[in-house]
Amino acid sequence: MLTSVSGIYENGKITLDETPAVQKKSKIVVTFLEEMEESVISKRRLGSLKGKIGTPDDFNAPMDELNDYML
Repeated sequence: MLTSVSGIYENGKITLDETPAVQKKSKIVVTFLEEMEESVISKRRLGSLKGKIGTPDDFNAPMDELNDYML
Protein backbone atom coordinates (compact mmCIF):
# COMPACT_ATOMS: atom_id res chain seq x y z
CA MET A 1 0.00 0.00 0.00
CA LEU A 2 1.23 3.49 -0.85
CA THR A 3 0.28 6.45 1.30
CA SER A 4 1.19 10.06 0.60
CA VAL A 5 1.35 12.72 3.27
CA SER A 6 2.58 16.26 2.69
CA GLY A 7 4.75 18.12 5.14
CA ILE A 8 7.57 20.60 5.55
CA TYR A 9 11.29 20.05 6.08
CA GLU A 10 12.95 22.80 8.08
CA ASN A 11 16.10 22.91 10.18
CA GLY A 12 16.67 19.15 9.95
CA LYS A 13 13.12 18.23 10.98
CA ILE A 14 10.14 16.97 9.00
CA THR A 15 6.70 18.12 10.13
CA LEU A 16 3.80 16.21 8.59
CA ASP A 17 0.54 18.00 7.77
CA GLU A 18 -1.50 15.02 9.00
CA THR A 19 -1.05 11.71 10.78
CA PRO A 20 -0.65 8.81 8.33
CA ALA A 21 -3.08 5.89 8.62
CA VAL A 22 -0.17 3.41 8.76
CA GLN A 23 -0.22 1.40 12.00
CA LYS A 24 3.07 -0.52 11.80
CA LYS A 25 6.74 0.17 11.17
CA SER A 26 7.14 1.06 7.49
CA LYS A 27 9.81 2.14 5.04
CA ILE A 28 9.41 5.66 3.70
CA VAL A 29 10.78 7.74 0.87
CA VAL A 30 11.19 11.49 1.29
CA THR A 31 11.01 13.57 -1.89
CA PHE A 32 11.90 17.24 -1.81
CA LEU A 33 9.63 19.03 -4.28
CA GLU A 34 11.02 22.55 -4.29
CA GLU A 35 12.42 25.18 -2.04
CA MET A 36 9.57 27.04 -0.37
CA GLU A 37 9.43 30.80 -0.43
CA GLU A 38 6.85 33.09 1.07
CA SER A 39 3.42 31.54 0.78
CA VAL A 40 1.84 32.03 -2.64
CA ILE A 41 -1.53 32.52 -0.98
CA SER A 42 -0.24 35.45 1.03
CA LYS A 43 0.89 37.13 -2.22
CA ARG A 44 -2.59 36.95 -3.74
CA ARG A 45 -4.93 39.87 -3.38
CA LEU A 46 -8.64 39.22 -3.15
CA GLY A 47 -10.45 40.65 -6.14
CA SER A 48 -7.31 41.05 -8.25
CA LEU A 49 -8.99 39.31 -11.24
CA LYS A 50 -12.19 41.36 -11.07
CA GLY A 51 -13.20 42.40 -14.57
CA LYS A 52 -10.66 40.09 -16.22
CA ILE A 53 -12.70 36.88 -16.10
CA GLY A 54 -16.34 36.54 -16.98
CA THR A 55 -19.01 34.50 -18.70
CA PRO A 56 -20.66 35.41 -21.99
CA ASP A 57 -24.21 36.79 -21.91
CA ASP A 58 -25.54 33.71 -23.74
CA PHE A 59 -23.87 31.19 -21.41
CA ASN A 60 -27.18 29.57 -20.40
CA ALA A 61 -28.79 29.80 -23.84
CA PRO A 62 -29.84 26.52 -25.48
CA MET A 63 -27.35 25.05 -27.91
CA ASP A 64 -28.65 24.20 -31.40
CA GLU A 65 -26.58 20.99 -31.37
CA LEU A 66 -28.71 19.63 -28.51
CA ASN A 67 -32.18 20.33 -29.99
CA ASP A 68 -32.76 16.60 -30.67
CA TYR A 69 -32.31 15.82 -26.95
CA MET A 70 -34.39 18.61 -25.46
CA LEU A 71 -38.05 18.14 -24.56
